[in-house]
Order: sequence, then C-alpha cells, then structure tokens
Amino acid sequence: MALTAVPVVALVVPTNAMAQSQSGSLRISVAGQDGQPLSGATITVSSPDSLVSKTAVTGEDGRARLSGLDPATNYTVQVVAAGYDEFRASNVAVVSGRDLSQGYVLVSGARADADADATDLGDIIVTGTSLAAVDVTSATVGTTLTLQTVEALPTGRNYQSYLQLVPGVKPSSGGNAASRSGVNYSDVGGAIGSSTDNLYYLDGVDVTDPVTGTFGANFNSEIIQEQQVIVGGVPAEYAGGSGLVSRVVTKSGSNEWHGSINYYLQNDDLVAEDEHSTSGGFSTYDSAVTLGGPILHDRLWFFGSYQKKNREDEVLNVGTGDILRTVENDQDYLFSKLTWQVTDNDRVTATFFSDPTEISGQNSATIINSRDYSRTQGGDNYKLEYTRTWGDLLFDAYYFKHESELTDVALNSSIRDNVTYRTAANASLEQRQLGGRGINFEEHRDREEWGLNAEYFLDTSFGTHTIKGGVQRTENIYFQTDSVPGGVTYNSLDDQYLGTTLGTYRGAGWTARSITSTDYAQFLLPALSANAAALAAYDTNHNGAISAAEADAIVFNSTAGNPYGGVNVYRTVRAADAPYEVSSEGTTLYLQDTWTLNQLTVNAGLRAEKWDHFASDGSQIADFDWAIAPRLSVVYDVFGDGRSKVFGFAGRYYDPIRNDMTDFAGAKTGPVNNEQIYAAGQWITFRTRGPGDAAISPSTKTPYTDEFMIGGSTTIGSSIGLSATLTHRVTEDIMEDYDLSLYADATCTQATCGVNGAAYPGSLFYLGLPYFGYSSDPGTNYVIGTLAGGKREYTGFEVVLTKFKTDNWFGQVSYTFNDAEGNSNSDGNADFQGDWIALDPRAPNVWGPQAGNIPHQFKAYGAYEFNFGLEVSGVFNWNSGSLYTPADVVQSRYLPPMSGGYEFGGVTDSYILPGFVGAEQNPAYYTFDMRLKYVLDLPIGETEFFLDAFNVLNNQAATGEVANRAGSGQYVFQEANSWVAPRRFYLGVRYSF
Repeated sequence: MALTAVPVVALVVPTNAMAQSQSGSLRISVAGQDGQPLSGATITVSSPDSLVSKTAVTGEDGRARLSGLDPATNYTVQVVAAGYDEFRASNVAVVSGRDLSQGYVLVSGARADADADATDLGDIIVTGTSLAAVDVTSATVGTTLTLQTVEALPTGRNYQSYLQLVPGVKPSSGGNAASRSGVNYSDVGGAIGSSTDNLYYLDGVDVTDPVTGTFGANFNSEIIQEQQVIVGGVPAEYAGGSGLVSRVVTKSGSNEWHGSINYYLQNDDLVAEDEHSTSGGFSTYDSAVTLGGPILHDRLWFFGSYQKKNREDEVLNVGTGDILRTVENDQDYLFSKLTWQVTDNDRVTATFFSDPTEISGQNSATIINSRDYSRTQGGDNYKLEYTRTWGDLLFDAYYFKHESELTDVALNSSIRDNVTYRTAANASLEQRQLGGRGINFEEHRDREEWGLNAEYFLDTSFGTHTIKGGVQRTENIYFQTDSVPGGVTYNSLDDQYLGTTLGTYRGAGWTARSITSTDYAQFLLPALSANAAALAAYDTNHNGAISAAEADAIVFNSTAGNPYGGVNVYRTVRAADAPYEVSSEGTTLYLQDTWTLNQLTVNAGLRAEKWDHFASDGSQIADFDWAIAPRLSVVYDVFGDGRSKVFGFAGRYYDPIRNDMTDFAGAKTGPVNNEQIYAAGQWITFRTRGPGDAAISPSTKTPYTDEFMIGGSTTIGSSIGLSATLTHRVTEDIMEDYDLSLYADATCTQATCGVNGAAYPGSLFYLGLPYFGYSSDPGTNYVIGTLAGGKREYTGFEVVLTKFKTDNWFGQVSYTFNDAEGNSNSDGNADFQGDWIALDPRAPNVWGPQAGNIPHQFKAYGAYEFNFGLEVSGVFNWNSGSLYTPADVVQSRYLPPMSGGYEFGGVTDSYILPGFVGAEQNPAYYTFDMRLKYVLDLPIGETEFFLDAFNVLNNQAATGEVANRAGSGQYVFQEANSWVAPRRFYLGVRYSF
C-alpha cells in the first residue's frame, strides 16, 4: 500500500511585513494518518528562483517554521517522515515579510499512475489553493503583484502603472496615484490626479522623493520579483499615511543562469485618429536585457539589467491642430545586484541602480512654445545589506545612498509676463503668457540612510509570537541654485485695461491676480506709506499713512518700460542669485508583536519618529518632538479552518514635514526677490522674499491620520476569495504657513485691522504669538505652524472578489466607495490658508466635499491561458469622475469664488461663496484594454510575443473639464479639456531562458 499526502489547508498568510526584510517564512504542520501531529518529520523547501534551500524538523506539535526564504511562487515542499514515503508539494508561494502557513496530513492512498511503483509516491501538485486561502492572522489590506501577473495583463511597463491594478487606487497620468484618503488635488494649478501621500520602497529602503513626496526612482520593471501594495491596516514597520505603500522586491541571481532580451515599440501608425487634437505623431521604443546566475555555485550570484526607453512626440496646438514642436524623452535604467551567501545563515547583498533621463521639452499641449523647457533628472543609488539567521531569529543591517538631480532650463530666455484679462474676454493662452518661462533651476535631492532590524519567532504554550523591531537613521540633503532670465518677471494688465484701479484689480472677474487683500496690512500699506511720492499722491486725508481705501484708489495707467507694452501692475525683481543647501535628519524606532492563540491573532505595535531640520547656514530650525504612532489589530478565524476571518484595526500614521518646507523656512542664504507694485510713477518694493523669509514655529506639530477599519474575508471553493472592508480616517494637525500680521498682532483692533481682513485679540480667528510658541515676533514674513481647525475626514467601503489562477485563468473584480470631506487641501506644502482669513478652515463655507475625490470606482481584470501557448487578457476600469471646485485663479492658485466682502467673527473679508467647494464633478468614464500573448517554446528558453490594445473600443470620452471660471486660454469654463487617449496598439517580443 502506498501513502499519499492531502493538503489540509494551504494558507497564504500575509502577516505584517517588515519594511527592511526581503525574505519570507513558511510555517509547516504535518499530521499522520490518524490526524495527530507527526513529530520528527524532516521538511525541506527549495525553489529554482531562490538562493538557498532550508531544512527543519517538526516538533512534538508536528510544526516547523522555516525563515529567511527568498520570495518566489514556485517553491517545493518536501516532507520525509519515518513510516511514510517522501512527499512533495509544488507551486507553494513565499512572499517577502510574510509568515505563510502550509498544513499536510499523511494518509493512505494510491498514485493516479497505476503503472508506477507502488512504493513510489511521486509529486503532488498544489496550485491555487495556497493563493485563495484567507490570511487569518493579519488585518493588513493590500495586493501582492508578481511579474507573472502584471505581464499577463495590459499595463504600462513600470511599477507606477501596476498600481492601477489595485482596488481603489485612483487614475493618475503621472504615476503618483492616490488611494483612499490620499489627497488627490492641489490648489496650485487645480491639478487632479497626483498624490504626495504615498510611500515607495525598493528592496526595503524608502525611495520616496523627500521634497515632493512623490516617487523618487525609476527602474526596469523586469527586475521586479514582487510588488506589494498596502492600502490599509499598515503595520508599525512602515511610516504609513493617508495614501498607499508600494514595496518592490527585486530579483536576485541563483544557481541557474536566467536572462531575457526584449523589444517593444509603438508609433502613430498604431494609433487611431485623435478626435480632440491633443496628440500628434510619435514613435517610441523600449528595449531591455536581464541576466542572472552563479559566479560561484551555492555562494556568489549576480543579477543585472539594462533598459533603454525613448519617445518622440509631436505636440499639437489644440485649437488648430498644427504642430507646435517635437520633443524627445530619453531614459537609461541600469540595475545590478551581487549576492554573497557567506554561509547558510549569512548573506551580503550589494545593489546599484541608476535612472538618468533627458527630456528635450514638454509634451503637454497646455504649455506653449515660449514657455517650454528641457529637463535632466535621475541619479545613482547604492545599497549594502547584511542578513543573519539564527534559527528563529533574523537580523538585518543595511546602508543606502540615493543621489538625484532635477534640472530645468527654459528654452526661451526672454522676460516673462503673465498678462491679466477680464474673464469675459476669453483671452487665449498665447495672449496671457508672454515671454519665456522665467526661471532656470538645478536641484539635488540626496539621501543617506542606515537601518538595523530584527525578527524573532517564539512558540509558547500560550500561542506564538512574531516579534519585530528596528531602528533607522536618515539624512535628507536638498541643494538648489536658480536664475531668472532677464532678472525680472512681470504680471501686467492688458493695455485695454489702462486706468484700472487697484481696488478693481483685486476683485473678482479676472483671469488671474497677483495682489490681494492679504497683502495689504503687513506689506503693501506700510510700503506705500513709507514712500514719499506714494504718500503725496494717495494720502488724501493727510494723516501720514495710506489706508486700504486710499490704496484701492491707485490707478494703473502706465506702460513705461513694460517689456511687451502692457499696463504695469506687479513685478518680481531678482536682487541676488545664490546657491544653498538645507537638510533634515530623522530617527525611527519600531517594535511589534504578532500573537496568535488558536483562532485569535492580535497585532500590537508602536512606531516612534523624530525629525530635525537644518538651515542653509547649518543652524537647527526645527526640533520636532517624538511622534508616537500606535497600531493595533485583532483578527479572528471564524470557524477555525483558515477559510474565513473578521478583523478590526486602529492606528495612527504621521506625515513628517518634507524638505520643501525645510527649503521654505531654512534658506537663510540664497536668492533674493523683491516684489513690487507700480504706483506714483515708479516701482515700489512692498515685500522681499529670500533669506529669513520664513521660520518653523516651535509649536508646530507633525500632521497625522488616524485610521479605523473593520472587515472580513472568506474563501469560496478552493480558488475564489471574497473580502470587504469599511474604513474611516481623520487627518488633523495639518501644516500650513501663517502670516503673523493677520493672526497674531496684539496691537490690532477691529477698527485698525478687522476691517482690513486681519484678526485682532478677541476675534474668532485671532491666535496670538503663544499659539505658535513665541513670546515675541520672530521677524519673518511667514511662519510654518499647525493649521487651526484644519481637518479632513474619509469614509470608504470596498469589496473585492478574486479568482486565483486555476484551470488556466485568473481574474478580479472590485468596487470602491469613497466619501471625503474637509476644510483644507494643504498637504505638506505652504499654500494660501494661513495667509488669507477668508480661506481659514474656520471661515464660512470652507468645509465641503474634497476636490479630487472619486466617489465610485469599479475595476475588473482577467486572463485565460490556452494550452497551445496563447494567453488573452483584459483590464476594465470605470470611475464616476473626480470632484472639483469652480475656481478663480490668484497667483496660480485655484480658489473658490469669493464674495464682495462682509464681517464674520469680527473680521471683514471676501469670504467664500456658499455651495462651491467640491461642488462640481468631472465626467464619468471607462477604459478597456486587452493583451494577446503567445509563448513559443524553444529548445533553449522561450519567446513571447505581445500585442497590447489600449482603449480597445476607441471610446475617447472626456475625463476632465476646465475648473477656472475665466477659462484656460484654450477652453472655456466647464468645457472638456482632457480625454481618454485614442485606441493604440503596442507590440513587443521577448526571449528568455
């Protein structure tokens, strides 16, 4: 009689992943024919994609744990036990940072092959079951994408595009997709579709840009072993936040040589006619090679990759369809990894990658030729890592260095003039934008980081514990130098408005404004009063000071010296150029315990973060307190069979202030700009921006988001998983810059300040110097502080049905509901809140639906593999359209329409009109893409042929419309200005071995 093994349950159990760990673990349980635990069984796990195999022996409870395994989906589990024939299970998955479970019962049985030796057990294949089983020990919500999955589907060839496969992730043209409560909107330009709330990890280190909060590195997608995307229930190992966490683990070499070479191409002959003249002719190619294998078998491995991407675009005039220009984007991605398995328990890994990119000009039709600019970006990255395994203890230490450049050069060096028109004039973009871009700059955004991490598995009579802890030290360095062509930029009125008064100019109904009521109290009125000619011309009551009413009477009636004959109103003069460098230093500690007892699992963790910021002269400008972020989840295996669970999570995520604010407050050396108004026949400086312009107030708190989540999931059959989550998040302690003259002048009264839009002691908006941690005025134009009353709330529901790959096919469908409200779009940047009482979170009509939110999303994808080598797949995405605010533009900010002015809380200002914040919605639309892939087996290796068809139905539906009530200069208010790209085919071929 032969013996066979039947899998009791094969669970993929994604417990909380350690951010720096690139390996995973398996828990194996073995029972005998009587169902009792089988001790003394020898278990060996191995994979052709892994550097090492691991062996363990089951204890009295029939269980063994094998840690330090490289991530792969093709592990073989071998079980050898006295009295039983050898058993093997294939296609077992190991995921980095996760503790997966496999259980087997050895029972009597016979092989399907009747001619086989009765004592020869043979292989038993386990497919699909391990992937579909519910993780009954974790409340983390996310998706793990393997290269095999993403290459079966029509996607862009980069890790940013892969994010669109994840349920609830919002559309993004730039790759920084928002998720759940992540802010998806910016007041600057009214931009929708880019989030600064995500975290991007590559091989365990944070490669998020420390200045912008967006992704900070690019690389060849074919180096990806797996990509984990976490959207909720983030464990203490990660900083977390209101966005997503993307974690990429790269391939390594092995004892077998593997490699590939590919070529992908697309040009305008493969694209349907553009119905909206937004894209012209183009051509693109993408070619890459990979190679990995042993230098010394069982000890030293190598893996490397090089990718070349090139694209040329014809940019069209959206009005005429004529070609404006041709631009080229050239990218070179290099990656290499050397892995030295010093002993079976010691490993050293050295990694290098770079992503230099040269862009000759911008491919956006909203940028006219005179405002075009070239860009150089990218840099080098180095990592050295050591890992050590002592039984159930895993130790990891690493050093990482990131060097990045971003240089923009204006292609037209003439003086810039942004010309203002009346909204009703429907002025074109060419009329509004005269001269060149007006700025050249070079930035370096560098990071150095080291970390120590440990993980210990403890099995006790009262449950098991997986204890993780670590420390991380980071230094971010930001360098900048810039210049202004011609030394000055203008904001003029068109000459038809000669004779306009300042009071009329700062009112509504213009395409843009550069001077507002917020400039009056601290800057404009004192400067005018101190100028003899202005005082003589405008001090009509002869009291020795110019009032707001007297300033409003200033008439703009001169074109003298204007570079393009416009009416002089406002200009910025570059008084001095100077390079400078600022920095920040952070320390992070975390400790977490995952305790499992029978059907109950409790994950409890603490994360502590501390950041200090340093100015360009080396002085410390901010010393933030330790921010303590607790994370707690409870998970219950409903029936004790590993097939259904319910869970709850509560945790806090901090969002440390980025280096753009270090720059804002820490440039104590650097360029100097004088802001000037044309009055009394001359240019009068009313504000100087430069060294000492701003400070970080001592009382500023680190912004945070609290998350509360409940959910459940179950397995249907052996290959279908169903999950649902309900999430509520609250974001508070939002950071903004403040004008202290509006909020903290103790000498103000209603008569002197309240009527001019400034708070005074006793009024609703008054904060006072102690609120910012000062006993006296710091003497800066602005201070960064915690935005009083600032808050965002999010509630979302998501349901996901996943069919894991069995019977040659897999797929997923998901629905996400998002409800987001708040009174601030500020997201780690200095915007107009804090500088304008009318925009204060406590002011009337500021609270409302969050611009950029998409209330409803539906996603579906699937792939079927025929037995003759052909695979057909499709991806369908639909959303209900993003919310936006009908806006008036003030200094490039898209602000809600404002009233003519009235008193509220003791302060008279032009408060927001009711019913405008987040009141409009962009069109709903869908995309449907397909891929055909054919695999041709060869004597050595295989060749794959790809045909992608994006927007198969050629549904060039509108995706956005103009939010600016004055129009964009190309389209009028609420006219469609963006569309789904025309149907386009993409061809590719790859040979691999």
